[in-house]
Amino acid sequence: MSNEAAAAEEVRGTAIDSVKSFIAGGCGGVAAVLVGHPFDLTKTRLQTAGPGVYTGAVDVVKKALARDGISGMYRGMVPPLLGVTPIFAVSFWAYDASKKLIFAFTPNRTNEALSTAEIAAAGFLSAVPTTLITAPVERAKVLLQVQGQGGSEKYKGVLDVMKHLYREGGMRSIFRGTGATLARDGPGSAAYFAAYEVTKKALTPAGSSPTELNLGAIIVAGGTAGIAMWALAIPPDVLKSRIQSAPTGTYSGMLDCARKTIARDGVRALWKGFGPAMARAFPANAATFLGVEASRNLMDKLF
Repeated sequence: MSNEAAAAEEVRGTAIDSVKSFIAGGCGGVAAVLVGHPFDLTKTRLQTAGPGVYTGAVDVVKKALARDGISGMYRGMVPPLLGVTPIFAVSFWAYDASKKLIFAFTPNRTNEALSTAEIAAAGFLSAVPTTLITAPVERAKVLLQVQGQGGSEKYKGVLDVMKHLYREGGMRSIFRGTGATLARDGPGSAAYFAAYEVTKKALTPAGSSPTELNLGAIIVAGGTAGIAMWALAIPPDVLKSRIQSAPTGTYSGMLDCARKTIARDGVRALWKGFGPAMARAFPANAATFLGVEASRNLMDKLF
């Protein structure tokens, strides 16, 4: 094979790998939403409700079920379900692209495997393009989740939310909370991918490859990744939820939200929703990586 043909084949292989990463990420995201949304709704309501509205996570669930039945636990699911395919698809695509970028900038390597620090860096970089999709989806999701706590309902669905937000303040209103979203997802994604790769490596028997792990090991590694992410992500997630759910002008930014939140509710308020988030972390992210790995393996066999 000539050098030109080899180069063309390499480019083709890289393009196919990128498409596979994109599709696999989308499959993982759908699995994550279906498993994790009730936990996410509980977390968001705890984070945004005033003092005394709920006594805890169980109280949120009881009141949601009493008001709307089981469907109440899936309120606001349409935005993440519609947005989750591009969000997770871009995330896993960007993660693979970031790993290739790190290899490109370190040509004289002594080890072909990325270090844990390099994996974490690739994870952080993956959050940058993903945030452009995540922020507006989270904005709509939070508003739909919060309005179910009582009183009249302002929004009829996702498109209605977006129309109201655009009339209210244009694209700036739709993208409110983008900075807080990146502050959550940057460090969170670094911990997420690093924990997944480290756990996979730890569970790999001597002489085997991490790519040969069984589904049980993937579930453990994926769940561990979720726990690692949310152990870091709760404080910025609280601020994001408050910024995105508050009336226009309530906060001038993330630092202003943090200052006012601590002044009104104390430092402990920055950890509101920690219980539901951690309860969701393992099953939702185990489902994510199970969806990613299973779909990727299927595509590798087909293409």
